[in-house]
Amino acid sequence: MGRKQAREGTMKLLYQMAVNEDFSDEAMDVYFTEYTFDELEKEYILDAINQIKENMDSIDTYIEKHLEGWNINRIAKVDLAVLRIAVYEIIYRKDIPVQVSINEAIEIVKKYSTDESFKFINGVLGGLVRSINKE
Repeated sequence: MGRKQAREGTMKLLYQMAVNEDFSDEAMDVYFTEYTFDELEKEYILDAINQIKENMDSIDTYIEKHLEGWNINRIAKVDLAVLRIAVYEIIYRKDIPVQVSINEAIEIVKKYSTDESFKFINGVLGGLVRSINKE
């Protein structure tokens, strides 16, 4: 296993939490009783979920700034979960190369979302990265 599985696990948990509108520690505990991860994967998932929960408003603001004609509430929950993970990695995880975060986000939406979602995700993240590089 590895970080790819950890990202997918994070996406599934974040998606589940958003659909159920339950971002509690109990929801995380239930998830980890249902799915098995190695120690490094679980560590990544816990760090990602906790950082995303703590910084959700900021992360969502980054996303909203680059939606071009979309509203964050219209984004499919899977796509939103993937965007939140990628933004978390780009903004808060300097140990992960930006291109890796973008590529992994695209691969996850290709696997779990619609055929067109990867273009949308790539556009939003590309805009985010360009705006950060200008700062």
